[in-house]
Amino acid sequence: MNGELIFSDVSLVKGASSILAGVSGLFRLGEVTAILGPNGAGKSSLLHCLAGLEVNAGGRVTVDGSSLTSMKSHARARAIGFLPQQAEIHWNLSVHALVALGRLAHNGDGALSPTDEATIGGVMEDMDIAHLAQRPVLSLSGGERARVLLARVLAGEPRWLLADEPLASLDPAHQLTVLRHLRRAAQGGAGVAVVVHDVNHAARIADHVVLMKDGTILADGRPETVLTPEWLERAFSVHFRRIIGEPALLIPWSDQPFL
Repeated sequence: MNGELIFSDVSLVKGASSILAGVSGLFRLGEVTAILGPNGAGKSSLLHCLAGLEVNAGGRVTVDGSSLTSMKSHARARAIGFLPQQAEIHWNLSVHALVALGRLAHNGDGALSPTDEATIGGVMEDMDIAHLAQRPVLSLSGGERARVLLARVLAGEPRWLLADEPLASLDPAHQLTVLRHLRRAAQGGAGVAVVVHDVNHAARIADHVVLMKDGTILADGRPETVLTPEWLERAFSVHFRRIIGEPALLIPWSDQPFL
């Protein structure tokens, strides 16, 4: 269906290990989907399959009514922006040049139009990296690079933005900046799926939550129905306690003393 990213019976096996065990679901344009789960749950692998980066994946993925496997590479690049968990930078480009790569799906030949430059400048301002425009990207801190890489994806203005742990290595202020711009992308009409580890970040940003464990989807729905102590304990095998406040917080809890 147009306006939805649908995955049906998606599976992935690597060696003797089942990474994804026939998972199904859908994401919608205009919504943020937070994907949560313990390490090894299959969260990153699911995003890789939805971006068409796992050639051995089984099942079916459709993007706005078109089969992912039948989409030409140019159309796929315009439709899906993917931010990997550990993106490698092989060339020591300037920050501006790296962010400008996000426009390739629109301009093809790399020549930047005034519209391209305006988009690049806007996302660099938004991500608080405009002052780094001429800095070589390999001279930046890990947190600065993370913001540059997200800016590159945002510069492409994808209909679907798939981000794998974009908050890793960021300080609290810039974590909130990234969350705010992911939320803004959805408000602008994009569909956003983001892997996060912090339950309260998911509650803050998400319209929709997918909770995973052992390559399966345990729960899938609105944050208020998925982000409960009961579901979180099943996923993470640790107790959670709700701290009443504004907003309420969910924190992992143990009555045992820390030694």
